[in-house]
Amino acid sequence: MKYGIIGAGAMGYRYGVVLQELAGQPVEYVDTWMPNIDKVREQGGVYVSNDHENRHLVKADIYTPEEYAKTGHEPDVWIIMVKQMQLAERLKRCADAGIFKDHQVVFSAMNGWGHFEKILKYFPKERIYGGTAMVASVFNGPGDVDFIGKLDAGTMHICAMTEEVTDIEKQMVAELDKTGFHPQITQNFRGTCLAKVIFNSVINSLCTMYQITMGQFVSYPGYKDMATELINEAYDACERAGFQLIQTRAAAIEEVDYVSRVANPLHYPSMYQDMSRGRKTEVDYINGYLAKVGRENDCPCRVQEFLTHGVHVAELAFQIHKKEAAEKAKAAK
Repeated sequence: MKYGIIGAGAMGYRYGVVLQELAGQPVEYVDTWMPNIDKVREQGGVYVSNDHENRHLVKADIYTPEEYAKTGHEPDVWIIMVKQMQLAERLKRCADAGIFKDHQVVFSAMNGWGHFEKILKYFPKERIYGGTAMVASVFNGPGDVDFIGKLDAGTMHICAMTEEVTDIEKQMVAELDKTGFHPQITQNFRGTCLAKVIFNSVINSLCTMYQITMGQFVSYPGYKDMATELINEAYDACERAGFQLIQTRAAAIEEVDYVSRVANPLHYPSMYQDMSRGRKTEVDYINGYLAKVGRENDCPCRVQEFLTHGVHVAELAFQIHKKEAAEKAKAAK
């Protein structure tokens, strides 16, 4: 099948490059950040590394939504990997350009919860697939990405919003299976997607607050106690809300250990990457979402609430320290 990637960033490039290089599928990118688009065109592709090594150029065809519309190209599957805060504007621009077609399906494994209600404005639920993506990437800058962890150690789930297994879903899985993502089909849409939200409520927030890698986090002797507290709180709230999750609590805790210790020990999560570059984080769509579920179902998630504020304070502190460092450097000249 032909794939179109909306959002040529860390995860967009991760999916696009492996589908192109390992699965042999045609891939095109639609982005709106001109420095990234211009750099890829100047280089003739995107530079890709793996754990900071073996940097090489991979051919990449990249367009703005308006440019893509003029090509007349029509992918079979859109993979959407955009920050939650930017998604509404990005989807509208793509729709206004006319690049969404009636025969296309869309898959998204974005962080947090909140993107499907936006996608539903442009695609019916029968053509929407969600899931998890336990793989890691770092967007170093325009046209430069680093895949973190062993390329064959990734895991992911995919589920139709209708929760019915389809032929196109099976085909996606067959092609993604060649990429080292080890995809699995599930039939519990919300439970599948919440698995990643709960995982990120531990790893993304804590690694960001303390500015450490996933491997460094699980090297702390008490990490499992911290993970257990957050996961139990999230499960209590979700179960009170009537959400059926796809993993046991014990399996969710074990996943934190495996992904952090084995698959991506060198990885700084995307939330940290955003904070360190002066961008807003997605904490309100992760810990904040779980806290909201708790509030709405009379099951307070006090640690999730605390960490939501904690990450926002970390954002503020990072900006304060950055400003102070700049002032000191200026004064020293």
